[in-house]
Amino acid sequence: MSGVNGEEHEADCSEVLEEVYLYLDLECSEDRRALIQKHLDECSGCLREYGIEHEVKALVARCCGAEKAPTELRERLRLKLDQLEIQVETREYLP
Repeated sequence: MSGVNGEEHEADCSEVLEEVYLYLDLECSEDRRALIQKHLDECSGCLREYGIEHEVKALVARCCGAEKAPTELRERLRLKLDQLEIQVETREYLP
């Protein structure tokens, strides 16, 4: 697939940038993580965008890192994220 500068990549740039937070949070499968890492290694445009996302995430972690969400909230969010992940995986395999 074509990248931002006309470069060919296995993954589309827009898909990679949509999933960059999952990648940063280690919340995607190992296969998907490897694909995103390979894309970031090859695509300067996405790498630049990833660098910005990484810096913002690091800043938030420094400023708010000691705060923890209540256990009940974290469990509800995890359940919702799992449901969304199942929906996305199902859509990926539909013809």
